[in-house]
Amino acid sequence: MADVLAPMSGNIWKILVKDGDSVSADDEIMIMEAMKMEIPVTAEQDGRVTLKVKDGDPVEADTLLAVVE
Repeated sequence: MADVLAPMSGNIWKILVKDGDSVSADDEIMIMEAMKMEIPVTAEQDGRVTLKVKDGDPVEADTLLAVVE
């Protein structure tokens, strides 16, 4: 199991997967917006995604965004 954490404070701009989707390591699962930049958020391992946020959510650095099991 791998936690996917926010790399910095910002907003969830676009989620690219759905709950339960299978992903591979380094697949983009969502895009954050911070300081007018798009920051890709990737899976750290292969597995199924459980999302913990939704589009538009504001998040702080190190917020749990998803879990890959």
